[in-house]
Amino acid sequence: MIYHAALGKGFAASRRLKQLIDQDKIQLAGNRKLRIYGTFDCFSGKRMKKENRVFFVSEKEAIESGYRCCKHCWCKTHRAR
Repeated sequence: MIYHAALGKGFAASRRLKQLIDQDKIQLAGNRKLRIYGTFDCFSGKRMKKENRVFFVSEKEAIESGYRCCKHCWCKTHRAR
């Protein structure tokens, strides 16, 4: 789990985040306080405060950390299964 605030500030943080996504080192984002995770294109995730946002390598890591799937994202990711 990677905390968004730990990536730094400003453009450097955005650049580092983009690199991690491009390298597939993070695939999901979560809300630390609500303990939910979802995809990067989720409407709820885009509205999240930076200090509450965390990133996960996989769905397994998110679940093992005690997070549950976002209700908005669940429809997209689990319907295909």
